[in-house]
Amino acid sequence: MGNETIRPTRMELLNTKAKLTLATKGHHILKQKRDALVPEFFKLVKKARDLRKQVDLEMQLAFKSLAISKAFHGDTFVETAALASKKVPEINVKARNIMGVKIAEIEGIDVRKDLEGRGYSIQGSSAKFDAAVEHFETALDLIIKLAEFETALRRLLREIEKTNRKVNALEYNIQPDLKQTIKEIAGHLNRLESEAFYGLKVTKKRLAKAEEDAASS
Repeated sequence: MGNETIRPTRMELLNTKAKLTLATKGHHILKQKRDALVPEFFKLVKKARDLRKQVDLEMQLAFKSLAISKAFHGDTFVETAALASKKVPEINVKARNIMGVKIAEIEGIDVRKDLEGRGYSIQGSSAKFDAAVEHFETALDLIIKLAEFETALRRLLREIEKTNRKVNALEYNIQPDLKQTIKEIAGHLNRLESEAFYGLKVTKKRLAKAEEDAASS
């Protein structure tokens, strides 16, 4: 036999067949998992791509508005107003499940604020500065959502690659090896049965001849 550690017994044959059944089920389940994760991955790729475009556009508008605001109010006013914020944005992270893969859900807290929550005085400000602040708030909100998508993409990609390696190992290594082992054990047992059957026939012939010889004498 190819594998010297395998004992060519009937019990070993049953155990190997059980392993093959388990490997076949595992292969089927892992393929289903991989086939379910791949569409989710490409769905997120599209969302992330679209969101990156929104982020780029919003950042362009934000910096354009900031430049206009600085030209209108001056750098000192803009810098002072930026430091007057009462609440610093935070993030809240939760987990959701996609086919057994935990994906982070990231939510921005206190990203978008009303005029009072922004901290700077309305007096001396203008719609130009308010527009710049609003664009930056919107951009930050989009960036947080983009971070969620890109984190999920990396997590899904790692899981797809890991699952695919397992599928390939089962399909091209483990299952063929088990099938070959079953074939070799079955062949060995069949040869033993044939030899035993042949030995039994020879023994019967000898016994029959001995009886004939005894009867004739």
